[in-house]
Amino acid sequence: MSRVLVVEDSRTFSSLLSRRITEEMGHTVVVADSKAKAEEILATDADFFVALLDLNLPDAPLGQVVDVVLARGIPSIVFTGELDDELRDMFWSKHIVDYILKQNMDNVAYMLSLVERLHRNPGIKVLVVDDSKNTRYVVGQLLHAHRYQVLEAEDGNAALAALAVHPDTRLIIVDYNMPGMDGAELVRTIRRDHAKDHLAIIGISGVENTGLTAKFIKSGANDFLRMPFLTEEFYTRVTQNIELLEYITQIKDLAEKDYLTKLYNRRYVFSAGPKLMAAQTRRGLGVVVAMLDIDHFKKVNDAFGHDAGDEVLRHISALLTARFRASDIVARFGGEEFCVLATGMNPADACGVFDDLRQSIADSPVSFGGMKIPYTVSIGLCTSPMDDLEDMIRIADQALYLSKNDGRNCVNLPAM
Repeated sequence: MSRVLVVEDSRTFSSLLSRRITEEMGHTVVVADSKAKAEEILATDADFFVALLDLNLPDAPLGQVVDVVLARGIPSIVFTGELDDELRDMFWSKHIVDYILKQNMDNVAYMLSLVERLHRNPGIKVLVVDDSKNTRYVVGQLLHAHRYQVLEAEDGNAALAALAVHPDTRLIIVDYNMPGMDGAELVRTIRRDHAKDHLAIIGISGVENTGLTAKFIKSGANDFLRMPFLTEEFYTRVTQNIELLEYITQIKDLAEKDYLTKLYNRRYVFSAGPKLMAAQTRRGLGVVVAMLDIDHFKKVNDAFGHDAGDEVLRHISALLTARFRASDIVARFGGEEFCVLATGMNPADACGVFDDLRQSIADSPVSFGGMKIPYTVSIGLCTSPMDDLEDMIRIADQALYLSKNDGRNCVNLPAM
């Protein structure tokens, strides 16, 4: 369970934070009202993914609690009633996550968004590309403070190699002046295979050249930072670019995925399917198309209720997702009908593969409300390669109707 440490002597403020973090995010909160109490807690348990620290405690009026918590490797957000430039700079040098002024509820909302950001960041890979080992270290330390997974590369070729090993990298921070391949050329190379809506790139440079910003952006970078940069500006740019990618993903999911099952929808099949088939054809491979329909699904809804029907839909969706690969397309086509575009499958093996799936579905009833709800599926296949996806789906659908006519709970190829 994810846990948050709050060190705050105001019972009202700590209660407010605890309630919102628990109710809105589901994290467990442990509260200490002094530096001494925080030390007592951390002596036996330092398993917190973030700490929220008041700089002015009765036994630590100058923010001494920050050193105590950071020494345990816990990312820390500090808050206070007031903060001058000298104190702020001192705490930035310690690699805190951020500072918050306790002025109004908007600042509390910002703090909570930071907490959730830190909870998600360990799943995000950031690649730092710079021929300066010192710059890679400094930037890496800043990123580690926000719990990102940090990768490093000393030049363009090493960056491309790292990206090949870690294609799920979400952000690249790249210097301009590097031997062999400058930053702008590296960005252009990366953009051949990685679009802006999947991978963000921030260019950096300490060179006084007013044209570098435009050069990076025109090459495909999302943003640019001139060095030396302020720590706050760095974090703002990084967070802004990561969150923009997340927003794009959310919007695409709303457009391309079924809300109930989280599978792709019919629209996505006809949008991405032809591209998938073309890519398979270029590799000398084909695509097997399968149409699946839950047998007597209306009877499930009538006998057990629509909530149970929804659980059956989620159940079969989980089985399909586990059975097929990320390179395949698995979609809820509509109602209780599903579509699978399976890549790299030997057509001769398709009937056996889908019959095994059919049997596993029949052997795994859904648990709902203390009941076991059995269900089966009928499946139709198109294993003959064709140029048109709609034709393959139509043929698989005809084979599905053969399965229905044969008594359901079976797999069929189209009639010859």
